[in-house]
Amino acid sequence: MRAKAETYFPDGHSLRLACRAGEHASQTSGHALGYVQANLVVVPQAAAFDFLLFCQRNPKPCPLLEVVEAGSLEAVRLAAGSDLSRDLPRYRVFRNGEMVEERTEVASVWRDDFVSFLLGCSFSFEKPLMDAGLEVRNLALGRNVPMYRTGIACRAAGVFSGPLVVSMRPFPPAETIRAAVISSALPQVHGAPVHFGNPDAIGIRDLAVPEYGDAVPIHDGEVPVFWACGVTTQEALLNAKLPLAITHAPGHMFVSDLREEALHQFNESVW
Repeated sequence: MRAKAETYFPDGHSLRLACRAGEHASQTSGHALGYVQANLVVVPQAAAFDFLLFCQRNPKPCPLLEVVEAGSLEAVRLAAGSDLSRDLPRYRVFRNGEMVEERTEVASVWRDDFVSFLLGCSFSFEKPLMDAGLEVRNLALGRNVPMYRTGIACRAAGVFSGPLVVSMRPFPPAETIRAAVISSALPQVHGAPVHFGNPDAIGIRDLAVPEYGDAVPIHDGEVPVFWACGVTTQEALLNAKLPLAITHAPGHMFVSDLREEALHQFNESVW
C-alpha cells in the first residue's frame, strides 16, 4: 500500500470530488485501488481526427477508453456526472508546442470546441500485481511511477508524432513473467510489457533520471520491466504545436467509477 500520510481515497467518486473542491492535488497511484484510472488528452476539434488516428495506430501507449465529443465535460461512460475540467488533481496546458503551465483546474481555459480523449493507464493493473503478491516499488515507497522517453518512434498521424514513453517497475526474475501475464490480461490499460532488461536496448540512458515521475531503486538481481505509457501523447503534443491543448500532469490521473474487473468486458465501441 501507500507509504504516505495523506488521505487515502477509496474510490473514484470521492477522489474526483476532492479534486473538484481543491482538496487533493497530488498523484493518484495507490488511490482508489481497484478502479480504472485514465490519461486525459484534450485537443481542439480541428485536430481530433488526427489524434484519434494516432491512437488507432499506436494502441499500446494509447488504448482508448472513451472519447467525449466537443461541447461536453462529462465522461459519461467512465464516470457519470464527472467534470473533466475540474476532477483531476493536476493538469498541464500546452500552447504552440510548449508545456506552459500546470494547474489544478482548467475550467477557466476550456473551449467549446474541445474534444476529450481518455486512455488507459498502467496504475489500473497495480492492484492485480499486488493481489498476486508482487511488490510494486513506486507504491511501496509512496512515489509516482518512473517514466522514460525511449528511442522507439510511434507511428505518425497527421500533426502527431513522437517517441514512445514507458513506465518502469522492477521485479526479481522469477516474478517478471508473472507481472507480464497479469498485465497482458488488461490490454485496455497498456497490457503486456513492451520490454524488460537492458534499458539501452530501447534508448533509455539512465534509469536514475526519468523524464517524468520519480526514480525508484532497483535492487541487486532485479529486472526493470517496461510498459507503454500514456504520457507518450504529451510528447506528441509537443511536436503537434497546437495553439492550445490540455492533458493530465503525469501521474495525476482521471480516476473513474469503472472497476478494473469490468475491463474484461469493456470491448465495445468507445464512442
